[in-house]
Amino acid sequence: MNDLMSKIQNNLSKFSKGQRLIAKYIIEHYDKAAFLTASKLGATVGVSESTVVRFATELGYDGYPHLQKALQEMIRNKLTAVQRMEVTSDRMGDQDILRTVLSSDIDKIRMTLDEIDRRSFEGAVEAILGARHIYILGVRSSAALSSFLGFYFNLLFDNARLIHTNSVSEIFEQILRVGEGDVVLGVSFPRYSKRTLKALEYSKKSGATVIALTDSRLSPLSQTADYTLLAKSDMASFVDSLVAPLSVINALIVAIGMRKQNEISDTFNKLEAIWDEYQVYEKLDNE
Repeated sequence: MNDLMSKIQNNLSKFSKGQRLIAKYIIEHYDKAAFLTASKLGATVGVSESTVVRFATELGYDGYPHLQKALQEMIRNKLTAVQRMEVTSDRMGDQDILRTVLSSDIDKIRMTLDEIDRRSFEGAVEAILGARHIYILGVRSSAALSSFLGFYFNLLFDNARLIHTNSVSEIFEQILRVGEGDVVLGVSFPRYSKRTLKALEYSKKSGATVIALTDSRLSPLSQTADYTLLAKSDMASFVDSLVAPLSVINALIVAIGMRKQNEISDTFNKLEAIWDEYQVYEKLDNE
């Protein structure tokens, strides 16, 4: 964030009067500016859309969308819950919330499909299949994702472990013996969890292969990971969007399942017998 703000500050003397209004608004309201279109930003500060576009060009960007993306990338871990709520309110206004949210989630899956690194995905699959031990870690809202992944990995592997995260010390106690041949998969989205990051850094230093499921190459998790699986999440809402991350997790489970098909068939045959014997699932009248 400081780099972008410094660039704006250093260019103030070169800006026109209208561009200085834009600069002042961004400096004071960067959390809102990052999600305004060029026309909306111009209307907010009282200048034309073309002035906003020229402002972005003056800063060295190919156009306003590149400046906007830079703003979003730089602030993704800085928005408080209150700021997220304010931004969400500004963006949605009187729109149909159900349609807006579902359409936004569809867009996130599309963007994830376009941007995810296929080689990282395949590398992560290979690393997991060859792992001595598999550790899965996610806290706060990401705990739902890690729990879902842990549920299925416990069916696919006998060496998978979901890390419980009641405290920092408890996390490190559970990964104390992590080392070469192990895989640690960490999940975190803005605002990024320090506990998850520190655990991944420790695992990396201990010789483990680190896989990160996160939202950006600028994510601190990505800087530590051997393989990064990118999935878009809605950083502008006080509610985290987990649709695209969960879709990537589904793909990971299916890809591994296809490679372990024979073993899985045996496992599920045994489970079906157990589920039936102990009446795990409700049977419908027509069964």
